[in-house]
Amino acid sequence: MTKSNGNIHATMDSPAGRLLLVGRESATGVELDSVSFTTEHDPRGSAAFGHVQRQLAAYFVGELTRFDVPHTERGTEFQRRVWAAVDAIPYGTTISYGELARRVGAPRERVRAVAAAVGANPLLVVRPCHRVIGADGSLTGYAGGVPRKEFLLALEGVLVS
Repeated sequence: MTKSNGNIHATMDSPAGRLLLVGRESATGVELDSVSFTTEHDPRGSAAFGHVQRQLAAYFVGELTRFDVPHTERGTEFQRRVWAAVDAIPYGTTISYGELARRVGAPRERVRAVAAAVGANPLLVVRPCHRVIGADGSLTGYAGGVPRKEFLLALEGVLVS
């Protein structure tokens, strides 16, 4: 675990690739600020992220279907609305960007804005933006790469790998 600019950083290996966990200290402990894929490795440990790592490990072995980790609030009001709708997508299911736009009350012409909000999700895996797909069923875009999106959906039983 390392600290820089008040943020706490750690890495953990997962079946989908190495994850970079970034958090911020709060009065109640460490709040998760972002989860992303990385090639870097922090060999110093990550005790501050134990609760997050346990949940991620349980997810990757199929024992956890919904995360419950304290995280920071960020993003615009619109992004937070989209992210809340993404959080509500059940494990093992997918929805289209158009359906997600409908769920957040965005008009059809705002589907690209909804997609951009999904793409700005700072909590990969934890906030399941991998469950949002193209209207034709295609696995469009994912900040961790489409192969990882495919892996996560296969893990959840949506796709046959």
